[in-house]
Amino acid sequence: MTTSQSAVQLAIDLANDPAHGYDQGSRWGPDFDCSSFLIHVWEQVGVKLKSAGASYTGNVRGPALRLGFADITAKVNLRTGSGLQPGDLLVNYTQHMAMYVGNGQLVHASINEKGAITGGQTGDQTGREICVRSYYNHPWDCVLRYTRDDEVEKASESDTPSAAPASVPTFTVQLPLLRLGCRGPAVVALQGALIASGYGCGPDGADGDFGGNTDAALRKYQAEHSLDADGVFGPDTCKIMFREG
Repeated sequence: MTTSQSAVQLAIDLANDPAHGYDQGSRWGPDFDCSSFLIHVWEQVGVKLKSAGASYTGNVRGPALRLGFADITAKVNLRTGSGLQPGDLLVNYTQHMAMYVGNGQLVHASINEKGAITGGQTGDQTGREICVRSYYNHPWDCVLRYTRDDEVEKASESDTPSAAPASVPTFTVQLPLLRLGCRGPAVVALQGALIASGYGCGPDGADGDFGGNTDAALRKYQAEHSLDADGVFGPDTCKIMFREG
């Protein structure tokens, strides 16, 4: 079984296990959100995305490229899913992440039993919090394919280590200037990064509304990372928060 096949099987097994549900406030097991679910899956099969710095949708691409994934977005019809292979990661940088599992289906951590991202009970209360469903275009910004399965198989056959992969450029997250009162997907991205770093944004989690809780979380993050704690998310804070690796 290749590494990609192992990742697909583990993701499906977790989706079918009611002990695992969706929760963005407690996202590294037993509950997960969309990105931590798949980062965890690949970590468990030996591709150390989390260890390499991937923590959510906005910063998964850089570590993935360094660990043997390739950006094959241009080779795929995102509308229909034509060209996808089992194990391909489907990434929307600010909103969602899923994995194609074959036969026109994907697996993803979707939403909790309240139709929200936080505040549900531990485990899958609906059978659909983490699930396999038909493919759809979220829309996806990027498709990442693991390319080292053949290398691993050839190395095991010949007992000769494969050559080190060539270095690849990393993806730099670019978000607009954000402050108290802002709303939208960019705020979701900021909130997701804060939550992933241990700075809670209040009971509503990453709701896309830059309110008082998000302002307080950002100021605390800035103060603890030697930044100007002004509550404004600008280039300096972005550079530190979304550094890759």
